[in-house]
Amino acid sequence: MEPRAIAPEHAAARAAGTPAPRIRWEIAEGLTSYPEAIASMEASVRAIRAGEADERVWFVEHPPLYTAGSSARPEDLEDATRFPTFAAGRGGQWTYHGPGQRVGYVMLDLDRPHGAVPARDIRAYIHALEDWLILTLDRFNIRGERRDGRVGIWVADRAAGTEAKIAAIGVRVTRWVTWHGVAVNLEPALDHFAGIVPCGIREYGVTSLHALGIIVSMAELDAALAASWAHVFGEPLTIGADRLD
Repeated sequence: MEPRAIAPEHAAARAAGTPAPRIRWEIAEGLTSYPEAIASMEASVRAIRAGEADERVWFVEHPPLYTAGSSARPEDLEDATRFPTFAAGRGGQWTYHGPGQRVGYVMLDLDRPHGAVPARDIRAYIHALEDWLILTLDRFNIRGERRDGRVGIWVADRAAGTEAKIAAIGVRVTRWVTWHGVAVNLEPALDHFAGIVPCGIREYGVTSLHALGIIVSMAELDAALAASWAHVFGEPLTIGADRLD
């Protein structure tokens, strides 16, 4: 599906001769195929690097599929026939994407700083993505946490002594332009993760906002992500009122 720009005031500003924002934020309608997403990101990365396009944050949902990062082990794909599989070209291992999961593809030019993220600092960029997710979850009174040696954002049930991943991170940087990004589990079918060892970690499971009893809509999650962005990356993202109904 073609992405829909969600900040109409930006177009009005451009028509009035005022500078356009440097980050374009979009939400794709429906389900976006993975090959289409890769092709769109690749085109954006080339255009951003050439100075021909704004930086971009693109939110999508995918049909059920598994993607393999650069460190993915073949033995961690436990059911190769369940859903289509794709080589992602990003860092990390196996990941599931599907309906009910918000995938955020982030295409930023790291030749310039973004809020607290210095130019050309990939470690700081990944840390900022983690902060963005943690702040977003906090808006729903969910305590998201980092774990040493484990990528992504985790939630703990300390009384039960268990924990689970609620959001994944996988990035690629090409000529200092980022792509791929994050995935937040709103209400995906959690049994779909059973066809892989998510991120190569067998000891812990996955969870979602709905599984934790936080029954919110995708539009509400999008609004929380938009509101949290500026606290980390320094530039506000606005969201169209039609997405907040």
